[in-house]
Amino acid sequence: MSELGPRRRTLVLAICCASMVLVVVDISIVNTALPRIRDDLAVTVTGLQWIIDAYTLVLAAFLLLAGSTADRVGRRRVFQTGLLVFGVGSLLCGVSPGIGWLVAARAVQAVGATMLNPVAMAIVADTFTVPAERARAIGVFGSMSGLSLALGPVLGGALIDSFGWRSIFWVNVPLALVAFALTTRYVPESRAPRPRRFDPVGQLLVIVVLGSVVYAVIGSNRQGWAAPVIVGLLVVAALATVGLVGYEARRADPLLQWRLFRSVPFSSAILMALFGLAAFAAFLFVTTLYLQHVRGMSALTAGLSLLPVGALIALLSPYTGTVVGARGPRLPLLASGTALTLGGLTSLLIGPATPLVAVLASYLLFGIFQGTLNPPVTSTAIAGMPRSMAGLATSLASAGRQTGTTLGVAVAGTMVGSVGDGTSFTDSTRPVWWLVSGLGVGIAALGLLSTGRWARGTAARAAARFADVDGTASATGGHG
Repeated sequence: MSELGPRRRTLVLAICCASMVLVVVDISIVNTALPRIRDDLAVTVTGLQWIIDAYTLVLAAFLLLAGSTADRVGRRRVFQTGLLVFGVGSLLCGVSPGIGWLVAARAVQAVGATMLNPVAMAIVADTFTVPAERARAIGVFGSMSGLSLALGPVLGGALIDSFGWRSIFWVNVPLALVAFALTTRYVPESRAPRPRRFDPVGQLLVIVVLGSVVYAVIGSNRQGWAAPVIVGLLVVAALATVGLVGYEARRADPLLQWRLFRSVPFSSAILMALFGLAAFAAFLFVTTLYLQHVRGMSALTAGLSLLPVGALIALLSPYTGTVVGARGPRLPLLASGTALTLGGLTSLLIGPATPLVAVLASYLLFGIFQGTLNPPVTSTAIAGMPRSMAGLATSLASAGRQTGTTLGVAVAGTMVGSVGDGTSFTDSTRPVWWLVSGLGVGIAALGLLSTGRWARGTAARAAARFADVDGTASATGGHG
């Protein structure tokens, strides 16, 4: 798509950003709706976890399949299919009569979402071929996450207070249809130069690993870690992991391309994506319950309280993308890890009577953390990768994010246990905040590790291996 002019490239970027808005707004809107859904459908905390995790678990499990399929059959075609499935899933969520139906509809919605953001990122990577331009485009794409988080709670709060929680799903249907029409008109088709074959066994093993771990974490809240079913699920996950590693290593076109992980920056990017989204998902899950249950806020007021977080992400992400393009990812990653660590530590001090100004000030640290994380992680994930691997590389980064989101909600819900009174609730959240702080330290450490001379050397060697095997030029240059 290098022949596209500047205006057409900008339009393609805007359409891809719209998919980010759809998927991320849905996550933040649903977080805002959790207390209302709990009251309307008599849902337990475990049920609330599954409303989030049914979506993010399917996302994590099928992102790799979506990325590799898009590389093979066409990115625009898969992107359009995702928009239609997402719209249908949203409609089903809006008419669900009970928690079981809602969880199932969320899974359908997530199937569509798997075909949106990672494929959109591959389209962006293939559209902007100059490294500096790509870094700026990634910054804009990342800022849409912040815009979505800013719009989600406010839009969700207004819809929930005015029309009920079901309206947050219905609003997705016309948006998905408009995005489909624009994609048909303006986004050109693209494929990988050397498509990879379908890998059903690898896909099944990925689903078994992720599903077993998440179900075990959520189920441990009721049954305890020593329960036979929980131990059995963990054993299944371990065996499936061993099987996945052994099976994929023997395939010519594996679902998981292990050569990617020989690049220390790429492997670190996957871990940082997982750490970052686990922390942010835990923050959103706990904070939504705190603001509405402990502080007694309406859905709209709680959404407005989170608006500064999304606004900071929207403001910082484009600037961070520019910094990454000019100076590399180290400084943004250190800033992100430090802000997350401080955000977790300051949240330890929050109680039922903490002044609201102090509470909102601590939330700003989470905005800084997210605003400086996504562009360097995404840029690092595709640095040095050939175009034939663009879809897979971005899908792996997205899978890391969604796996982190799934585990973040599962672990936070397990730590909190149940929504008690104000003091008992804030006391129960302290382990969550210690975990968040530890993840911040991990991001900072990986930021240092992945940006040194040795790490850049591993990225260069991995890129050379891909060039030798695939016969293609690197899709990206710049900082690894």
